[in-house]
Amino acid sequence: MTKIVIRTDDVAGFFSRAKYAALRADRGEPFKGGITLSFEDPQRMFTVLSEGRRRLMLEVMHESRTINELSQRLRRNRSAISKDVGLLEKAGLLVSQRQANPGHGIQKVVRSVAPRIEMVATLA
Repeated sequence: MTKIVIRTDDVAGFFSRAKYAALRADRGEPFKGGITLSFEDPQRMFTVLSEGRRRLMLEVMHESRTINELSQRLRRNRSAISKDVGLLEKAGLLVSQRQANPGHGIQKVVRSVAPRIEMVATLA
């Protein structure tokens, strides 16, 4: 996947984009690799994508990191990082996997689902 677009939009805008995508599919036009995540309310978008979560996403955008690495790099509590990773995974922005950490058990490695994420907020 090439990018994710996070935007604010209402239901009418969502269906307008979906209709346009369906028309393109009917014509056999290719789809660009990407995902759009929409929020109806800009405040909700910025609550979910708080400054701390945006910094976390930037840390894993081009290189996977463990929870411990993220905790150290961001100078945040490990449990807070784990909670934020879980929320961002549910939103479809991050993925994680458990892997062996020789001599120390298991560690969770986190990565972004795309190398580029665009945030667009429109106030109307």
